[in-house]
Amino acid sequence: MEMDEDEKFKGFWRFFKLGVLVENDPGKDFVDVGEGLLVEIAKALKFPVASMLPPEAFTVVRKSFDARKSQKEPKFVYTVEMDVDKLLSLEPRTYDFISSLEPKIGVIEHMPYERAVGDLVNVINDNKKIEHDKVPGENGHSGSLGSHTKSKIAVVGSGPAGLFASLVLAEFGVDVTLIERGQPVEKRGRDIGALVVRKILQSESNFCFGEGGAGTWSDGKLVTRIGRNSGSVLSVMKTLVRFGAPESILVDGKPHLGTDRLIPLLRNFRQHLQEIGVNIRFGTRVDDLIVENGHVVGVNVSDSSGSSQFNSEKLGFDAVVLAVGHSARDVYQTLLSHNVELVPKDFAVGLRVEHPQELINSIQYSKLANEVRSGRGKIPVADYKVVEYVKGEGNGTPFTSQRSCYSFCMCPGGQVVVTSIDPTELCINGMSFSRRASKWANAALAVTVSLEDFSALGFHGPLAGVEFQREFEQRAATMGGGNFVVPVQTVKDFMDNTLSATTLPSSSYRLGVKATNLHELFPVHITEALQHSLSTFDQELPGFISHNALLHGVETRTSSPVQIPRNADTFESVSLGGLYPVGEGAGYAGGIVSAAVDGMYAGFALAKRLDLFKGDIESIFGRTQNSGFAKY
Repeated sequence: MEMDEDEKFKGFWRFFKLGVLVENDPGKDFVDVGEGLLVEIAKALKFPVASMLPPEAFTVVRKSFDARKSQKEPKFVYTVEMDVDKLLSLEPRTYDFISSLEPKIGVIEHMPYERAVGDLVNVINDNKKIEHDKVPGENGHSGSLGSHTKSKIAVVGSGPAGLFASLVLAEFGVDVTLIERGQPVEKRGRDIGALVVRKILQSESNFCFGEGGAGTWSDGKLVTRIGRNSGSVLSVMKTLVRFGAPESILVDGKPHLGTDRLIPLLRNFRQHLQEIGVNIRFGTRVDDLIVENGHVVGVNVSDSSGSSQFNSEKLGFDAVVLAVGHSARDVYQTLLSHNVELVPKDFAVGLRVEHPQELINSIQYSKLANEVRSGRGKIPVADYKVVEYVKGEGNGTPFTSQRSCYSFCMCPGGQVVVTSIDPTELCINGMSFSRRASKWANAALAVTVSLEDFSALGFHGPLAGVEFQREFEQRAATMGGGNFVVPVQTVKDFMDNTLSATTLPSSSYRLGVKATNLHELFPVHITEALQHSLSTFDQELPGFISHNALLHGVETRTSSPVQIPRNADTFESVSLGGLYPVGEGAGYAGGIVSAAVDGMYAGFALAKRLDLFKGDIESIFGRTQNSGFAKY
């Protein structure tokens, strides 16, 4: 069905898949409309002279780099938005060419109006409802949701979910206390430095606990599987820009921040929360919930900073938003003591593989590899994303169902870091800074595991997955010999099930590595799934199996092993009133952005429950998508 011609001159047109060769593009850090892109826009418009098109009429919506082997030549790929009114006012001779346009999904699409979603602060200011005519305390009593006193809400955990839930609630006028067992980023950075340099682990301030959550000392990835163009994701991204992220994250096809950019961003976020009245308590651990008549009415807290300011304190609240992340295992035990329903869920375990970054650049870019220049060149530092589906076929294992093995949290130009919270357990992750300038590339190679795997080792019940994680973290610690030394094996030796006498390649891991046969770590079916997948990955990325590639054990915390069932509309726990479980630790997110979105939606749902928000959340952002077990 052809489009009505008058409609073509209203609003915006969006052009997709406009490819610009590397030599015709200013490079990865340029997000405006350059000459090379104007040429491709002219082709899409069938306009004869690209130089006559006014760049001001076009906006880059997305820019990514495509170096797939299926492409004849690597290129930058753009999505561009065209403002019809602006184009016609600046170049009236484009009228006939606009008239000839016909929409084609995924190639060129027409939008009658631009969907403008602002940052979260502006969104809330546009939508909040303030009841000026009601006197506080007139129609209710303190501690009752929906009463007309100022409700007191605790948000436990200052990762993305907790920060965004706090922001929403405080902007709506709620009395919010943000409780974080760890330290603010400045002190947390010093504690992490002591761990990396002197092997001194602070159990409450480390790579997992502290302001910003586990994602702060990571790659700062902002990719997500819940819809990059959705209103909720755009609002989260614009909120990050408001607090200091570069505007390029709104355009970059694979946006990331890096730890160095996350730290000042979090300081700005914290300052704003404090300015709007949020009471932030760092170094404060929630030891228990205070429950009366099946409803949370407060929390018991204690000093977790080691300064012994207080032993125990009871704090009263009308509701508790639980955003503790996937490593707060003690919180799961606390929930069970109150008969809160917890459900074990699938996740993934595996090893972290590290290659020289130059090798990955060469595999992915061939002759263009020299354009990377340690993150300062025209093209991005090379990454990869690989997945293989493996079906059990005997070998002494009862499992025949299909499981996936995939690369996870790939950190180009990064380093391997320890994420243990207990010195008797060893687990690792990857991190990188914004320029991704180190000489190593690392990624987890993770295999999905489920209840069958847990029960095979004798682990049952709601925390079976947690016990499964702990089993392999303890095994890895023993194999490394303790003191956070990581057991490693070259990929080539792992494939051959041998431990050769050759010198190990260098590792970015700074606390020490020990040559070990990693076949002794996992059950045989997980090991064989990893071997099979590595063979497949090497076919896709020739050179992936190499004596210069080093496997590190063990990576177990790819996502939460537990989900806390909640009401899909209200976000409230189905088994305990007043408890709002959100984010990765509750089993509803898989990365910085999806956790932020989950916390944001929970904040709006609670504000609605408190009669502070009368609108419809989906009318603002569209339908939320819980990522659950997400690969990011």
